[in-house]
Amino acid sequence: MSDLAEASERLDAGDLNGAIRALLTAAPGAPTAELAALLARAGRLAGFDDLAEAADAVLSDPGDAVFLYQLGWACIERGISRIAIPLLEASLEAAPGRRQIVTELVAAYEDDYRYGDAVAVLEANDAGLQDWPDRYLLALNSVMSGDVDRARQVTGRLAPAPPDWAHAHKRLFGMLERARTVPGMLDHQALRSWHYVLNGGVLLHLSPYGFDEPMRGRYAYLSDSLAALRRTIDRLRVVVEAVGSSASTVSLLPDRGSLIFGLALASALDLPAQPYEPGRHDTIVAAYDLSALTVPLSTLVERTSGTLLVEHATSWTDPVPLAPDATGLLYQSLVPAWGERMRFLAGGEPEQVPADDRPVEELAAAVGETTPDEDEVAPGDTSADLAAFAAGLAGRWPLTGRRDRLWSPGPVSSARFR
Repeated sequence: MSDLAEASERLDAGDLNGAIRALLTAAPGAPTAELAALLARAGRLAGFDDLAEAADAVLSDPGDAVFLYQLGWACIERGISRIAIPLLEASLEAAPGRRQIVTELVAAYEDDYRYGDAVAVLEANDAGLQDWPDRYLLALNSVMSGDVDRARQVTGRLAPAPPDWAHAHKRLFGMLERARTVPGMLDHQALRSWHYVLNGGVLLHLSPYGFDEPMRGRYAYLSDSLAALRRTIDRLRVVVEAVGSSASTVSLLPDRGSLIFGLALASALDLPAQPYEPGRHDTIVAAYDLSALTVPLSTLVERTSGTLLVEHATSWTDPVPLAPDATGLLYQSLVPAWGERMRFLAGGEPEQVPADDRPVEELAAAVGETTPDEDEVAPGDTSADLAAFAAGLAGRWPLTGRRDRLWSPGPVSSARFR
C-alpha cells in the first residue's frame, strides 16, 4: 500500500495522527492534487478550516502559485512543514523568484533541518532578496549547514541591521566569533563544538550509542537514571574547575525534577541551596528539564552577573526557546529517572516498574551516593577531553547578556523518530 493510500484509509477511519504520519512520508514527490485532496480531508477532520479551504483552492487550480503558497503556509502554521515543502517548491516553480515564496520555503526547510536546501534556494534567488532578513537567513543557514566561510562572506556584505534585527545581528556575529575560537575541529561529527558555536553552551555528555551513525552523540529514546544525573553533576564540576565560577549558591526551581537535581548539585558542590528568585547574582540555576518548568521561562532570559543556567536533559527535537549555559545530555524522548518505566527481566519478559515517589530530599541524597555509569564512553568524551575543551573557553564562557533560543541540530545530524 502506498503512503497516500494509507493516509486515505487512516482518514476514513478517523485516525488523523496516523494520516498525517503517512502524509509526512508521502509528500515528497506526491501529485499536488492528490496531496491537496488529502489535506482538505485532514483539515476538516481536525476542524482546521483554513487548511481545508486552502487545499480546496489548490484543487480548483493545482498550478496556481498563490493557492500553492497559501496551502504551504497553512501547513507550516499547523506544524507540518515537511508537507509544505513540495507545495512551496511547486509554487516557486510557477512563480520564479517571488520573494515571499522563497522566504516561506526557507522557513519550511529550516523546520525540517534542511539547512543546505535553504542556502541553495536563497542563493538561486538572490536577485530578489533583501539584506534583512533574507541574506541574514542565508548567512544563518550557512552556519547551520556547517559552511562558516560562506556565512562570513555573506555577513561581510550585509547592510547595517535595522533595530528590529539587532538581536539577530548579534546572534550571527556571536556564532561566527565562537566558530573562530572554538577548541578543536568543526566537522560534521563534532557535536560538542557545534553546540557551543550555535548556542554558547557546553554539552557535558555525548551518548556513545550509535555515535558514528545515526545518533552522533545525541540520545533518541532515553530512560534516565540517577547515575546519569550524577554524571551531569560531576561533569559540570570539571567545567567549572577548568573555567572558574563565582557562583556561591544553587537556585532551586520548583518542579520536582529540578528540586532533586538542584539539591544533589548543591550537596556535591558544597553550596547552599535557595529557592529560585529572578535576578539573583552569582548562582547556579539548576533545571532538570526546562520543558517541565513551572516558572515563566521569561524570568531566565536575561542573565545576571555570575549566573549559570544548567539543564540536565535538553530536548534537541522540541526545545524550549531558551538555551542553557550547560547541558547534561540531549534527548528526543525521555522517561525521568524516577518515572514509571518498563524493564525486561533475564528471560526477556517485560515488567512495569512503578514511579519512584520518594521525597525529593531522599532522591537527591541517592544521586550523591550513586556511581556514574562510564562503562561506555563516546569518542572524545572522557572527563579529560571535556576539561581540555572547557579550558579552551576560559574568558569566553559563560556568555553575557540575553540568552538566545536553542539552535538545533545544526551541522551534526541525528536520526529522528516520530
